[in-house]
Amino acid sequence: MALTKQIMGSSLIEKSEFFSSSYKLFLARPSLVPSQRTAVHLRRSQRGPLAAISEDLVKIVPVFSAEKPVKFKVRAVVTVRNKNKEDFKEAISKHLDSLADQIGRNVVLELISTELDPRTKAPRKSSEGVVKDWSKKSNLKAERVNYTAEFMVDSNFGVPGAITVTNKHQNEFFLETITLEGFACGPLHFPVNSWIQSKKDHPGKRIVFCNKPYLPDQTPEGLKELRQRELKNLRGDGSGVRKLSDRIYDYGLYNDLGNPDKGIDFARPTLGKKIPYPRRCRTGRLPTDTDMQAESRVEKPLPMYVPRDEQFEESKMDTFSFGRLKGVLHNLIPTLMSSFKADKDFRGYSDIDSLYSEGVLLKLGLKDEFLKKLPLPSMVSKFQDYNQGVLKYDTPKILSKDRLVWLRDDEFGRQAVAGVNPLSIQRLKVFPPESKLDPVVYGPLESALKEEHILPNLYGMTVQQALDENKLYIVDYHDVYLPFLDRINALDGRKAYATRTIYFLTPTGALKPIAIELTLPNTGPSSRSKRVLTPAVDATTNWMWMLAKAHVCANDAGVHQLVHHWLRTHATLEPFILAAHRQLSAMHPIYKLLDPHMRYTLEINALARQSLISADGVIESCFTPGRYAMEISASAYKTWRFDHQSLPADLVQRGMAVPDPTQPHGVKLVMEDYPYGSDGLLIWGAIENWVRTYVHHYYPDSSVIRKDRELQAWYWESINVGHADLRHETWWPLLSTADDLVSILSTLIWLASAQHAALNFAQYPYGGYVPNRPPLMRRLIPEEGDPEYANFISDPQKFFLSALPSVLEATKYMAVVDTLSTHSPDEEYLGERQQPSTWSGDADAVEAFYKFSAEIREIEKEIDRRNSDPNLKHRCGAGVLPYELLVPSSDPGITCRGVPNSISI
Repeated sequence: MALTKQIMGSSLIEKSEFFSSSYKLFLARPSLVPSQRTAVHLRRSQRGPLAAISEDLVKIVPVFSAEKPVKFKVRAVVTVRNKNKEDFKEAISKHLDSLADQIGRNVVLELISTELDPRTKAPRKSSEGVVKDWSKKSNLKAERVNYTAEFMVDSNFGVPGAITVTNKHQNEFFLETITLEGFACGPLHFPVNSWIQSKKDHPGKRIVFCNKPYLPDQTPEGLKELRQRELKNLRGDGSGVRKLSDRIYDYGLYNDLGNPDKGIDFARPTLGKKIPYPRRCRTGRLPTDTDMQAESRVEKPLPMYVPRDEQFEESKMDTFSFGRLKGVLHNLIPTLMSSFKADKDFRGYSDIDSLYSEGVLLKLGLKDEFLKKLPLPSMVSKFQDYNQGVLKYDTPKILSKDRLVWLRDDEFGRQAVAGVNPLSIQRLKVFPPESKLDPVVYGPLESALKEEHILPNLYGMTVQQALDENKLYIVDYHDVYLPFLDRINALDGRKAYATRTIYFLTPTGALKPIAIELTLPNTGPSSRSKRVLTPAVDATTNWMWMLAKAHVCANDAGVHQLVHHWLRTHATLEPFILAAHRQLSAMHPIYKLLDPHMRYTLEINALARQSLISADGVIESCFTPGRYAMEISASAYKTWRFDHQSLPADLVQRGMAVPDPTQPHGVKLVMEDYPYGSDGLLIWGAIENWVRTYVHHYYPDSSVIRKDRELQAWYWESINVGHADLRHETWWPLLSTADDLVSILSTLIWLASAQHAALNFAQYPYGGYVPNRPPLMRRLIPEEGDPEYANFISDPQKFFLSALPSVLEATKYMAVVDTLSTHSPDEEYLGERQQPSTWSGDADAVEAFYKFSAEIREIEKEIDRRNSDPNLKHRCGAGVLPYELLVPSSDPGITCRGVPNSISI
């Protein structure tokens, strides 16, 4: 003790109450002092505050060992996140928990050592520690509340690697972090970010692990059994109906999109097995009464099951529920309008403009008190008069610089490379374009496009010259829609073609449409199933051209939503997320890498099954394919390939880039001013660099990857269970080397973050003005001799507006894409993560993440510079919107920018 006083200073030791009971630890266990390499430097600020570390806990360098172990005291700081809002039932339960806590029904922690006790062959355990002052702090209104718990441990306890938590209260609570103080290695951090259920609902103890990552073979002896037990708990046994409080991740088919009990019109085919499709999260609900293969539905507002920790946190739920409220209001109002007016079409462009300038007049005679209670979101104007309320839509960004920009051909072309859907455009390699459909089934498939259709707009070039010099591009929806057109066009209020659009890259660098092919199903030798329209030469052809472009947009909106957006990001990632939770321990370094990119995805996908992609849901009612929407998505899945989902591979596959090993990302764009492609490669490169650094840190050679049981089980299950219908395809990448793992992980992170952001957050800024991007069309383009041709000639504007969605369809669609385009206040963007300094106990990993964050910030500056370059016509110019969809950061709301870490909306 004298020597210790001499080293540390006697006055410091004597005034520390905590030291008096625990100083012997440091004299008895020299092994508790860590190497310098494992210290985590908390040099940067973070989102939420760390638990405060007591200043009177003193770390002392060990001097000698004691022969007998002695008891000493350590302390945990437990950070709990409060709910912002509580209903009456929750408030009562919370009060009862506060009272019960005083009589021993409390929250109990127990520390688990990384070491085994040589006598019992079981992990060493501390005494149980009760969380203190729960009842005293139960009424605090702070977002986070810190509690403490104290434990007695032996001096030969070792380093804690896990903590068990028992909740004897009635209510669940959200445990954010636990920080242990009093060990010689310094504070130990346990990031939890999980709901801890009541013992009455889930009798077992919850296991939380320290932030130090371990590959399976490196797991300390004291944690091996716990590691396996926790994974077994998360996997469940594949049976039973899931409760909302469960944390079980399992697989199911898409057999809950329809409701056959309501009638044949609401029945939908099961996706998965017979019709190939990815798997989704299993709920275990009972089958319907009329179809034993269909799962019974849970209709809104009742919640769909996802594992408890996947459910939206409060601020996110507020945003989504506000959005649903908007949808109800925006849906209700036009319904009432149409009930009083026979004309359900927009009568003029001023009608559409009035949705933003004047709003929709609400004449409901509702009582003041009821209206005052409506929790309207900030994005919607408040009711100005409670008996004659006005509800306005935000002005879409497409109208912010030039209200007539949508009429221009160069803007139509620009949106193919810098708009909502920049993933469909391809370099044209063969003219005329060719179909891959079976001519026996679909009749003659030769394109109606001829050289004479496009030569006048090639600026003196031949077709072959234009092809050779990468000047011709195509958006081709012929094979996507033609198999479904007979059924789509038989639906009420739906008329569609299978379209092909040819674009030419002009000498000024602007992309312009020069021909549109419109195809209908072949009904016989003399049927007029194909026609080609070209840019206008007079008034009549101007309106024809406008209608043709609108039909292309309606085709594009369906493929964008059902294939590129829903299928290629939401649906195909869900199996990888389920497998990660089932097969990768929270201690696994790859789980820690993927964790922020999995946040909320299962929840938003469940909500989509409930109200967006379900029978008679938003997608069916607002988009061209109607009830065949998900069958089109499933048809696209048959040709989906995981090895084409990385950005470089996708660009090369579409002919938008060529392999070039001299370039930073291994590819060179064939169209320099392709904003999605050029900005995307910056983001892709940063992700890949970060992942490569991280992977090589934990896997210095490939044999470690092949021997990693959890990693191999994750990838195997993602393919063989999650994508079971495509499991035999030979294109699945192997997982044998570090480069394999870097490619797989980079692709998953790219899809969850930048790919999804580029497809999602421009939906209202561009689609909120329906003439710019109609999601469906209700009229075919008349030809001379057709009954409607005379009406078209006499009033082409009226005909054009009658071909667009009705007022009800348009306002409903606007409300939905408004919600989908909104960032919530708790959004976490690329380069950010919760507990940025303590998410991992590996200082090298934390430092590498900070470098990644810095690179992301530099990319943001480069994108800003590009948006000011007048040579880049697709992102800079008079009335041209800058391309900001891949700018990483954003404020809350509809901003048309921002790259969240995960698919969360």
